[in-house]
Amino acid sequence: MDTVESEPAAAATIFGPHIAKARAFTTNLVRFGDEYGLIGPMELPRLWTRHVLNCAVVAPLLKHGRVGDIGSGAGLPGLVLAIARPDVEFVLIEPMERRVKWLNEQTSELELANVTVIRGRAQDVGFTGGLDQITARAVSAFGKLIPMCAPLVKHGGELVLMKGSGAEAEIEAAAKPIRKFRLTNVEVLDLGVGVLAESTRVIRATVG
Repeated sequence: MDTVESEPAAAATIFGPHIAKARAFTTNLVRFGDEYGLIGPMELPRLWTRHVLNCAVVAPLLKHGRVGDIGSGAGLPGLVLAIARPDVEFVLIEPMERRVKWLNEQTSELELANVTVIRGRAQDVGFTGGLDQITARAVSAFGKLIPMCAPLVKHGGELVLMKGSGAEAEIEAAAKPIRKFRLTNVEVLDLGVGVLAESTRVIRATVG
């Protein structure tokens, strides 16, 4: 097994009083990541910085209310954000059975009273317009995420989508769905600058 990254000093600052649950979750990712197909062994040397903290710095963007996470997978960012923001209600949407099992197990073990897990695809979950915000990480291009996510969000709600270095190009390529779903205030944010070695890029947009 590759060496697991030691907890960076920034972790305690970012998670504050919730760091113990963040540590437990990260430990469980190491133990069960391969079994559940969540995290490959090549990711272990950068598990904290590239995955856990990369997600956690999004937490300040979340408002009080109901936040959906599309394609939650390993719980990145859904479970990480639920740990960091116990004041926010999270709906984790994941189609794969074994990953749903993992999400439910972690929700129970970490005593996350603010998490509901739904098995299904975003376009098939059966509710519309009920979320205040929606997140996603490594799911699809911005232009494809818009029709999946926007119908699930209230008028005036937000998409808060984690992206990479090509975020601006994804926005340019998504001009048609941006118009169709009446997105406004579309912007790219760099989070964790000066705290993380590599900042987290997010596309944020208002729906409606």
